[in-house]
This record gives sequence, structure tokens and C-alpha cells, in this order.
Amino acid sequence: MGKVTKRIITFTVLILIFGALAYPKVKPLFSSPSDANQSSSRSSSMLQVEAVQIEHESIEDRIFSSGTVQANEVVELSSESSGLITNIYFQEGREVNRGDLLVKINDSELQAQKQRATFRLNLAEQREGRQKRLLERGGISQDDYDATLNEVNVLRSELQLIDAQIAQTEVRAPFSGLIGLKYISSGSYITPGTRIASLQEVDPVKIDFSIPERFIPRVDVGDRINFTVQGVDSTFTGEVYAIEPRVDTQTRTLQIRAISGNRDQLLYPGAFANIVLILDQIDDAIMVPTISIVPELNAQKVYLVRNGKVVESRVRTGIRTSEKVQVVDGVAVGDTVLTTGLLQVRPGMDVEITDLKKATEL
Repeated sequence: MGKVTKRIITFTVLILIFGALAYPKVKPLFSSPSDANQSSSRSSSMLQVEAVQIEHESIEDRIFSSGTVQANEVVELSSESSGLITNIYFQEGREVNRGDLLVKINDSELQAQKQRATFRLNLAEQREGRQKRLLERGGISQDDYDATLNEVNVLRSELQLIDAQIAQTEVRAPFSGLIGLKYISSGSYITPGTRIASLQEVDPVKIDFSIPERFIPRVDVGDRINFTVQGVDSTFTGEVYAIEPRVDTQTRTLQIRAISGNRDQLLYPGAFANIVLILDQIDDAIMVPTISIVPELNAQKVYLVRNGKVVESRVRTGIRTSEKVQVVDGVAVGDTVLTTGLLQVRPGMDVEITDLKKATEL
């Protein structure tokens, strides 16, 4: 009886030890499905959303427009006098400097008149010199000397007139620039209305464009523009330097003129330009994705997440871009703004953020 009891006690102890060790492993086999999924059901009951964390961003307030590239200076060359062309000194499409002689008209008759006037002036100056010495010694009267001096001055004026007429037979470059195609030939007869060629100063160039009149208070001399032209991959920059002082009553727009360097001569006068006028640059703007803005009657709002719960915040917006909206009130740096689940969430609801990005990464 004692041996049997000891064996039973020993066997019972072994069973208890084995059961204690095996219980954690076999417990899931005997536990109910509701107990096993209790924690996961709590997680799955929360709405899964995506959000962005707000940071300061640098943005530019812009106006988009279109305009035309213009030469800084442009002139259609023509002659002041009529006559036969004796020489053409320019090559088409080449640069010329201010004062360069471009076209010469026959001036042989004027040169002969100049030579005759020069001889007469030399003779009159010699006579004036002799009479001046005689006047000092009392050999002639003051009236005789004054008459000779007047003749000298008249001849000098005549010589200056002939020089001016000769200058009119020369076509010179009024400024440095690029000369265009010529429409004359040596030996042809031209008049003041004859087209010779065009001369354009293409460095720098002007950009003419217009903006709606509602932007008048925001534009000023010195504002920067970026623009592109067809056929060139580069983006060019310029600066507003002149503003028309009146609004066009037909289009209700304000004409603006900017200037841009053209050292490489990639910009051709007359080219169409797509222009971005930069009105202001904000370095500490708060931007949220456009999809985060929820419109209401006479108001707008966003949904924030704080401590895992949804918070509603009314906002005031500012500048808009293609993907973002500036918020000037209602959102601060560091806030987490929802971008999905906007139709399902309610203030105070628990949500689980599955994807959190920084606003600057969008």
C-alpha cells in the first residue's frame, strides 16, 4: 500500500509539471476565436489613413502671361539724300559698330563745290589778315575790315553747309547692333524713301507682355520674370523696367516691358514668349496638399491628427499652385494633416496613420 501510494503521487507530480510546461503551447488550440482576434480587431477597427507633416516651404507668387521679344533698339536704314550708290560697306547679318559707314552715295558735285569754297575761304582769310594789320596801323577804316571779316565768316558757313550735304550722302550706323538683309545694290539710285536694311540691337532685348488690371497694385519696377521661347530649351530671366501708365480699355490689361540679356543671341526679336511674372517670394510659407482642403459653406477646413485622434481646423488659404495651397491661418509647422479618409473621419475619431510624409517631399 505504501509503495503504490508513492508511485501515484510521483506520477501525479510528473503530470502536473508536464502540463504546466505544455500549457502555453496548447492554449491557442483550446482558446476561442474571439479571444484570439481581440487585439487584432481593435487595430482593424481604426481607420487607416495617410497624412503629411507640415514644414516651412519657399514659394513664389506668380502670374502667367505671354508676350513678344523685341529688339532693344531697331531702325530701318534710309538715306537723307537721293543719288547713285557708289559703295556698300556692310555684310548682311553681321554686327556693326556705332558710326560705321554703311552706304556711300555719289557726292562728286558736292566735293567740287567744297573745293571751290575752300579756295575762296583761303583767299578771304589771307585778305582779312592783311587788313587786320593795316587796321592796327590806321591804314584802313574799321568798316572796310568788318566787311572783309564778314565775308570770311560767310564762306566758312558755306563750307559747313557743303560738309553737311556731303554727310547726308553717307549712311552710318546710329548704334551698334546686328544688321539685317540688304535691299539695295551698288549703282542703284535711291531716294530718302528707299529701304536699305534694318539694324537691331539684340543685346539686351525687351519683352513686352500684359497682365489683368486686378494685379496692378502688386506689380512694380524691378519685379523678376522667367520666360521661354520655342526652339530653345533654356529658361531666361529678365526684370521689369517700365510699366504703361494706363490700362487698355479694350482688353482691360496693363502693358509691361521687361529687359533681358542676350549675350549668346538665342533670343530673336519677334519671338513668342511664355512668361512667368514673379510678384513675391515667401520663404516661410505653410503649404498643404490641395486634396486636404475640405470646402464648406463660406469656409474651408482640414483634418489634423493629434495624439492619434482627428481634430478639425478651419483655415484661411492664400497662394495656390498646381498641387498645393498656402494656409495662412489654422495650420502650424509640425502639424499632421490628413490626405486620405476625409469623407470617413469625424472629430475625435481614432485613426491609424499608415503613410506619413513631409510636406516638402510632395
